[in-house]
Amino acid sequence: MRCIFCKIESSTSIGCEHILPESLGNTTQVLPAGVVCDKCNNYFSRKVEKPFLESPSIRALRCNQGIPSKRGNIPEISGLVLPDFPAVIQRKLKKQGVDTIITVHPKAFESIASGKTTKLVIPLGGEPPEGKVLSRFIAKAAFESMAQRLLDHSKMLNLWIDDPQMDDLRKHARRGQIENWPIHVRRIYDANRCVTDGVLPALQTVHESDFLMTEKREMFFMAAIFGVEMTINVAGPSIDGYLEWLDQNHGASPLYHGKNAIVGPWPVRPPNT
Repeated sequence: MRCIFCKIESSTSIGCEHILPESLGNTTQVLPAGVVCDKCNNYFSRKVEKPFLESPSIRALRCNQGIPSKRGNIPEISGLVLPDFPAVIQRKLKKQGVDTIITVHPKAFESIASGKTTKLVIPLGGEPPEGKVLSRFIAKAAFESMAQRLLDHSKMLNLWIDDPQMDDLRKHARRGQIENWPIHVRRIYDANRCVTDGVLPALQTVHESDFLMTEKREMFFMAAIFGVEMTINVAGPSIDGYLEWLDQNHGASPLYHGKNAIVGPWPVRPPNT
């Protein structure tokens, strides 16, 4: 077995690789030990995933959605009690649900008691970080998703590892060698949206991903995290082909178009939102 990134022998590696981090709610899209060697696995955790996870918008998303890290910690975020009193929002996991603890400046209570303010402003998330932080994160997820589809075909996997056409995406994920690899970002549904089949209880859509092959034989990878769709061209730093596809298909998301078209009841919002 060889690592899909550095191509060295990796049979003795012991760490599994999450295509999207556990700290974004991913417990299912996981590569077996050795597909990504321990050295590359640790590198991605520190240099690619951590900058993404620790960006202000993603910290706010993780806090609001109550998503713990591997150690079971939910990131705290800063808020504001109007007009200008700082607040800290902490969330703690419990056996049943999540506790929310809000710490505010003592003078805020005086303002609240006097009726001057009762409003707490909390950041809800926003767009993911831009530039290399985002493009390397999505490049890694795209490359690993391609490998996942070849796991049952060892000969094809080895040919793919050695394919020079994949070197640009591999090197960008591993070393960030391309200065500007554009990512198309848009929200395609609300972060709290849930899906139901009409029988089972509604479940929140945490993450989903797929590939799109256009008529011009360009391949794009899309990953949606809590409704934010992020798309990369796996062949090179251009997003024009995806914009053309969107225009031709009236802005539809490939995640819900063609073979992925929704059949049955449409997604719904949770009953309590």
